[in-house]
Amino acid sequence: MHVLSLVNQKGGCGKTTAAVNFAGALAARGRRVLLVDLDPQAHATMALGWAVQDEPVLLEVLRGKSGVDEAAVAVPGGMWLLPASDDLAEFEEESGRLLNPESALRRALQTMSLEFDEVILDCPPRVDGVLAANALRASDTAVLVVETGAFALQGAVKALKILNKMREELEQPFEMRMLATLFDRRTRFARELLLAMHGRFGADMFDTVIRTSVRLREAAGLGVPVQLLDPASRAVDDFAALATEWLGRESCAPTAAPLDIPEGVHLHSTSNSWAP
Repeated sequence: MHVLSLVNQKGGCGKTTAAVNFAGALAARGRRVLLVDLDPQAHATMALGWAVQDEPVLLEVLRGKSGVDEAAVAVPGGMWLLPASDDLAEFEEESGRLLNPESALRRALQTMSLEFDEVILDCPPRVDGVLAANALRASDTAVLVVETGAFALQGAVKALKILNKMREELEQPFEMRMLATLFDRRTRFARELLLAMHGRFGADMFDTVIRTSVRLREAAGLGVPVQLLDPASRAVDDFAALATEWLGRESCAPTAAPLDIPEGVHLHSTSNSWAP
């Protein structure tokens, strides 16, 4: 199991969109994928059409009152979601009274190490705080999502300084990658900024760039990954390329055909099986 956290220095850079549709692209390749919504705004949860009711959510997992297998639910696109609700912000407030609160997610995910190939963490729109600390301590790779817009490069450099400081404090530091999003190739500014980003970050940058797309906004509004909304769209091509690049980093063949799992079924349900 490889844990990736998608982080950024501010909102509006396409982080949640990247997390949801990267997970969808990996699931389409037969990967067993869990998406964890660590944002108190619960945007990833809403983007996959999940309405939290009385079932356990991420907050209960972080508090140790529920297991990942009890809280994870099957969602459109053949993947699993560990949903969030707006009361997730309470964990920031109560963390001062807890023992090692920044390691709660890592402990919970360790129990599922044989169940998933990738776990994608959609982080809050900040790189500090106890929720972000949970993500980074649980991560094998942190992906800094950077929009190709004004002041993005300066913001990315600032965020990297914070992330590198965190890495130095960990016994098992995470790897760093950068992903460019909201790219509009029609503008000279975006093209020049992308070149500058590659010049600044080098091999740490993904070659794949996520372009702006109306389909991505439409998919979020309908509560499905873009792979289900419009399989022939350029957005699907972008995330398929990202999945190919990610899986090509090592010998990482798909484990099975895409899972046919009923939406809304919990991971611990006896009606489910990981067998293809």
